[in-house]
Amino acid sequence: MNHYETHFLSEPSGGVPNNPLPLLLYRQAMPAEVEDGAAWFESTFDKHAWPPRWRYPVFTYTHFHTNTHEVLGIYAGEADIQLGGETGPVIRLIKGDAVLIPAGVGHKQIHASDDFMAVGAYPAGLSPDKYLDQPEQLPETLKSVARVSIPDRDPLYGDAGGLLQAWQAQH
Repeated sequence: MNHYETHFLSEPSGGVPNNPLPLLLYRQAMPAEVEDGAAWFESTFDKHAWPPRWRYPVFTYTHFHTNTHEVLGIYAGEADIQLGGETGPVIRLIKGDAVLIPAGVGHKQIHASDDFMAVGAYPAGLSPDKYLDQPEQLPETLKSVARVSIPDRDPLYGDAGGLLQAWQAQH
């Protein structure tokens, strides 16, 4: 089962650099019968060299990371997340979904259920920086994002697909 949707957010928006690599949306990545969704996402991400770093909702302001890609595993509730900056699309994430956000792609929580929670993870050895939508920083952030390498493993599928298929085709 190697299913995901691709969303292209390649053009800068305000101070958000975005990325030519597509965002990957894994609908219902977590099996329905899982009782502890947070632990399931943490274990899955960790075994594929994306150690989990936090359990929390998504920030309610546009932010992005210039030095690493990020994966979110939704283990409770649902939320509308805006991607790519203030003019970007809004997608609904629900319990069981995961989303792989390429470096530089802006994201923020627009609305969420009271119980909405996510596990966040990054490729092993990387610690995310955090930038806001500030147009004066765009030349610097575009350069930083362009230097971020493609990880060796997908956070959900390991070496069996996901970003290895979708992102390798872009390079």
